[in-house]
Formats: sequence, C-alpha cells, structure tokens
Amino acid sequence: MSTFAIILSLVLLIFFAYRGISVLILAPLMAALAVFLSGDIGFMLPIYTDTFMGALGRYILNFFPLFLLGALFGQLMADSGAANAIAQWLMRRLGARHAIATVVLACAVLTYGGVSLFVVAFAIYPIAKSLFRESGIPKRLIPASIALGSFTFTMTALPGTPAIQNAIPIPFFGTHTFAAPGLGIIAGLIMLGLGLLWINTRARAARLAGEGYGEDDPRLELQAAVEGVDLNELARSIPLPLAMLPLVLVIGINALLTFGVFKGMDFSFMGERFPKVDAGKQSGMWAIIVALLVSSLVLIVTRWSHWSNLKHSINKGTLGSMLPIFNTASEVGYGAVIASMAGFALIRDAVLNVSPGNPLISEAVAMNVLAGITGSSSGGMSIALQALGADYLRMATEAGISPELLHRVATIAAGGFDTLPHSGAVITLLAICGLTHKQAYLNMAMVTVGIPMLALVSVITLGTMFGAF
Repeated sequence: MSTFAIILSLVLLIFFAYRGISVLILAPLMAALAVFLSGDIGFMLPIYTDTFMGALGRYILNFFPLFLLGALFGQLMADSGAANAIAQWLMRRLGARHAIATVVLACAVLTYGGVSLFVVAFAIYPIAKSLFRESGIPKRLIPASIALGSFTFTMTALPGTPAIQNAIPIPFFGTHTFAAPGLGIIAGLIMLGLGLLWINTRARAARLAGEGYGEDDPRLELQAAVEGVDLNELARSIPLPLAMLPLVLVIGINALLTFGVFKGMDFSFMGERFPKVDAGKQSGMWAIIVALLVSSLVLIVTRWSHWSNLKHSINKGTLGSMLPIFNTASEVGYGAVIASMAGFALIRDAVLNVSPGNPLISEAVAMNVLAGITGSSSGGMSIALQALGADYLRMATEAGISPELLHRVATIAAGGFDTLPHSGAVITLLAICGLTHKQAYLNMAMVTVGIPMLALVSVITLGTMFGAF
C-alpha cells in the first residue's frame, strides 16, 4: 500500500502542477496524501514539521546564496543594459541571415555567464521576434531557439557554468563546477550542433512549404515590467568589453578559486571553530558565491552613472530569488517524506539495480525520472541526491568511477525530462512568446529532451570506457 501511495501522489503532483497549482502548497499536500494512504496518519504532523520542513530548511541553508546572487546578478545584467548590448552585438555580427544561431548564441553567452534563464528569455525575445520576422522564419521556432541556448548545454554540460544545476552535486560528491570538463564540452557540442541542425532543418521545411513568420498578438505575450527604462538606449551606452566583463569574471574567478587559491589552501585552521565544515566539499560552492558577488559589484560600479534606479534593481533581483528556491526546497521536502516511507525501499532498490555494474546508468535514470515528475531539473536532482547520493558515491567508489564523472552525468541527466509539457520553464517561455504547446512544444522537446538524451548516452559511454576527463 505504501508503494501505491507514493505512485498516486506522484501522478497527482504532475497533474496539478501542469494545471498551474503552486508547488509551495502542492508538495506538502501530496506528501501528506502519501502518508495518509500508507496508514501513517498518526505521524503526519511530526513528518511535516521534522521530515518535510527539515529537508526544506537544509536545502535553503545549503543553496540560498546561489539562488540569491544568481537572481541578483541576472537582474543587474538586464537592467544595466549589458544583456541587451551583448545580444545586439551578436545580431549585428550575424544578422538576420543567421537568425536562429544569433538567438541561440545570445542566450548561451548570457546563461553561461550566470544570467537567469528567465531574465534571458525576457531580454532576448523582442530581438528574436525582429530577426525571425525579417528572415521569414516561423515564430513557432522562437521558443525552441531560446530553450536550446538557455535550458540545455550552458545549464548542465559546459564546465564552470554557475547554474544551480551544476552546483547541487558539489556537497554530495565533493566536486566542483568544472567536473569532467572534457566530457562536458563534448556533451555541449552535441546539444548545440544537433540542436541548431534540427531547428534550421525545420525552418527550411517551413520555407519550402510557404510558411512565413506568422502573426504577433501582444495580448498573449507575457511582458517583463520595465518602468520607464529604455533598455535599448542603455545597451547603446555600454561598450561590448564592459558588457562582457561581468560574465568573464563569473567564470574566471570561479576557475581561479577552484584550481588555484582554494586548491592549494590549508583549511585546517577552520577545524577548531567550525568542526562540522568539510572544506573539501564546500570550496566548490564558495568559489561560485565569491564569483557571483564580485561580478555583481563590478557591474554596479562600472555602470554607476547609468543606473536609473539601482535600489529597484537590487530589490527586484533579491525578491526574484525567493520563489525559485522555495519551490525547489518544497520539492526536496516532498522527496524526503517519500524517501522515509517503507514503500520507497522497493523503488530505491529497483532504481539502484537498473544496472548493478554501472551506477552511472542508474543515476541517469533516477535524475531523469524525478526531473520529469517535478518538472524541474534542480528539484529532481535534489530529491534524487538527497535520497540516493550516498549510495551512488559508494557504488562509484567500489566500481572505480570518479566522483567528477558522477557529477557530470547527474547534471546532464537532470536536464533531460525536466522540460516535459508540465515544466514551469516550458510554460513560462511559451507565455513570454505568446504561443501554445500545440504550436511550439514539439520542437522544444526535440532540442531540450531528445538531443540531450543522446548527449547523456554519449557521456556515459565515453566515461565508462575512458573515465572522467
């Protein structure tokens, strides 16, 4: 009965999430339903206050700085005009003839530099509309182009990306954001190359069929609120090197600290005052925090005379971090409740035994399934690692598999089924573009689900043959 309760709660979680119910209330309710149906109703309150809230609190404790600084940095990049300046420079260089590549690369540069994918979508969509209309490319391909540049290789594969998905495995495996860089680059090239090939092929087919751009209906498009600020004018006032500087600093400082300062530092002096801190597992997180903080400060200082309302940008970025982290933490709390139930042992054993000799395959299955259920790569990965991370590390150690390889497989796998139709990122992007699932989702699914799965298989195959590199 406990296993049935878990499965039913998962099905209802997907159903109600797709219908737009907030996971903040949905996650504890579905956890309570699973507990009730399993017959543990007498323990429901302590399970909520201790298991659910305990896991939620630990997640916020570990990852809140990344959500906060990431959202703040993204908002500052957008409101300073730096994000628009980079996108417009690419547009001028590549032009309407390469509209799809322009949109994908603009999104990729910004997200790899640490800008939130939602900020990028709002910033790039108006430019994408102009380019696609001028080129006669169907508007329905815009979401796939933005998603390819924002939701895939820069989020999960490229080494050093400050995306939260690339940071979550750090405390579980004692790794860093540059884990298995060679495999990450190979996976990224597969996603980028095949993704561009797919979208361009669809554009050519549409052209041969006589299909043009289509029609815009601004009433259907989700607009970002910009109070009296001309971002295009701001973009023209910032030189490209200055616009790129914060993005370069995010990756550069992260790499400097990871492979230089922190790698050679003796952290034993921390032991007496902070005996529970494992610097080897925390230094990767510290590097991202410092990189985002310094880059944000540099952006503020270098654009000091151009801020129309710096306080508003800081407050908006800060508040913008709250909903994402509480949504993800609620999913982690739900996962902790499920993991505490007797029926979960059967599910856990089934997942761990998918490929007894190769924990990478089991890990990939767990990440994909849970990311698909929650509609969130970070949520699915967090649930999987909270429940099974120690098991995977033990199995990998026994099999002689590097923790860095575990890290990279986990991140790429979490970026597979996370963009099923009920995903919040998918729904939001379609709303920004004023399109429906019927119009645009098939091409989005190909570049964010189908092709990343090919990249994942390639990484597991190469990693099994040659190890992490």
